[in-house]
Amino acid sequence: MDAGFSTNVGNNKTIPVMGHQTPDFTSFGYHWCRSATARASSQPSSHDYADRFIPNRTATNMDLAQGLLTIPRKEDSTVGLSASREAYRKLLVDTLLQGRTRILKYRNQPRTPKRSCLEPPQVQPIKQHRYIPKEPEKTMDVSDIACDWQLNLLDWGSNNIIAIAVDDTVYLWNATTKSISEMMTVDGASYPITSVSWDSDCRRIAIGLNNSYVELYDPATNKLIRTLQGNQQNLLVGSLAWNNHLLTTGSADGLIINNDVRIRSPIVSTYKSHRDGICGLKWSPSGQYLASGGNDKLLHVWDISKSDPLHQFNNHTASVRALAWCPFQNNLLASGGGKTDESIKFWNVSSGTCLKSVNTGSEVSGLLWNKSERELVSSHGLPKNQLVLWKYPSMAKMAELIDHLSPVQYLAQSPDGCKLATASTDETLKIWRISEKSTNKKTPRTSFVVGPCNMYSSIR
Repeated sequence: MDAGFSTNVGNNKTIPVMGHQTPDFTSFGYHWCRSATARASSQPSSHDYADRFIPNRTATNMDLAQGLLTIPRKEDSTVGLSASREAYRKLLVDTLLQGRTRILKYRNQPRTPKRSCLEPPQVQPIKQHRYIPKEPEKTMDVSDIACDWQLNLLDWGSNNIIAIAVDDTVYLWNATTKSISEMMTVDGASYPITSVSWDSDCRRIAIGLNNSYVELYDPATNKLIRTLQGNQQNLLVGSLAWNNHLLTTGSADGLIINNDVRIRSPIVSTYKSHRDGICGLKWSPSGQYLASGGNDKLLHVWDISKSDPLHQFNNHTASVRALAWCPFQNNLLASGGGKTDESIKFWNVSSGTCLKSVNTGSEVSGLLWNKSERELVSSHGLPKNQLVLWKYPSMAKMAELIDHLSPVQYLAQSPDGCKLATASTDETLKIWRISEKSTNKKTPRTSFVVGPCNMYSSIR
C-alpha cells in the first residue's frame, strides 16, 4: 500500500485515502502573511484605515488617553478642595486636554493641507494714505489779471501748456519745459481779453474778446486762423466750450452760439433762454449735453439735438459759474453757486432731479472732477480763498489747500489730472499737486515747444 494520508474509523480500522498529500497549513499561513506584507510594503497606502469597533492607534493620542484614564473623577477630586485649588485643577485640565474627553478614536484625523515651500504666504495689502502737499508746487506772478465773475481767463491744454489771459495779452507757460512765451496781444475795441480755451487736440486756441468776437489761433505758429462772432450787441464773450469741432460761445446778453469751425458759415444753432450774461459753459464727455450757468441764477441743460433746454434749474440763489460733468457717470453734473448761495449741487440730468446739495461756507468759483479717483475739487472765495478736495459721494473733505490772499478766481487741471492751476486777484498763478503721476498717461497728439525760455517765473 502506498503511503498516504489515512484516518481511523471505528474498530480501529484504517481507511486509506489514496492520491492526497498532507497539506502544510503552517507553511501556507507563513507564506500568505509574508506575501501580504510584501504587497503592503511595495504599495504603501496613503490612508490608515479604522473600523467603527476597532480603534485606530495612529489617530489616538496615547498620552492623552493615559491622562484621561488616570485623572480622578470630578465628583471624587473636588471633595475637600478649596475654591482656588479647584480653579487651578480646572485650568490645568482645560490646558492639557483642550476640552477633549474621548480616549479612543475610530476615525482618521483630517489631513492638513500642505503648502508648497515655493508658495509665498498670503499677506493682506496695507492701505497707503495719500499725501497731498499743503503748499503749491510753484508760484508765478500774473500782475493785472482781471477779477470778473463773467470771465474765464485760464485753461490747461492736453499738450501740457497753460494759457492765461492777462489784460490784453495771452501768455503760454509750458509745464514740461517751464518756458513762458507771449502768444498774442489785442488793442483798441477788442481790449481786454475775456476768455481762453484750448480745443481737444490743442491745434487751436479760442480767444474771447470784449467786442463780441472770438479769434482762433494756431498755437504752433501764433497765427490767427479765423474770427467768429459771439453776439450782435458788441458785448463781451466770457465763456467758451469745445465739443470736437464745435465751439460754443456764451456772451453777456445770455446768447449761446454753436459754431462749426470747419465750415465757411460757422453758426449751426443758437440757444436763447438765459435772462442775463453767461458765466459758465461745459459740454458733457459724450458731447450730448451742454450745461450753461448764468448771472440770472439759472442752470440750464441742453440736448445737442434740440433748440429748447432739456432742464431749467432754479435751485441756486446766486450766479452759477462752476460746472463739472462727472467722468465716470455720464448723466451726473455738479454745479456751484456764488456769494449768497455757497453750495455745490449734484444733478441727474436723465431724471432732472437734484441728488444732493452741500453747503461749502463760501462762494464756489470753480469745480473739477479728479480724472483717476471719485473725487471733486472746488475753488472758493472769502473768507479762506481755498481749494477743497472732496470724496464723492460722501462729500467728506480730504484736503483743504490755503495759500491765496484773494479769492481763487480761475481753476484748471493738468492733462494727467495730477495737478491744478489756480489764479487769483492777488496776482499769482499757483500750481498744486493733488495726486501722483497716473500710470495710464496719454500722449498728446501735438507736441511742440512754445517760445524761448524765460529766465524769470513771472508773467507780464
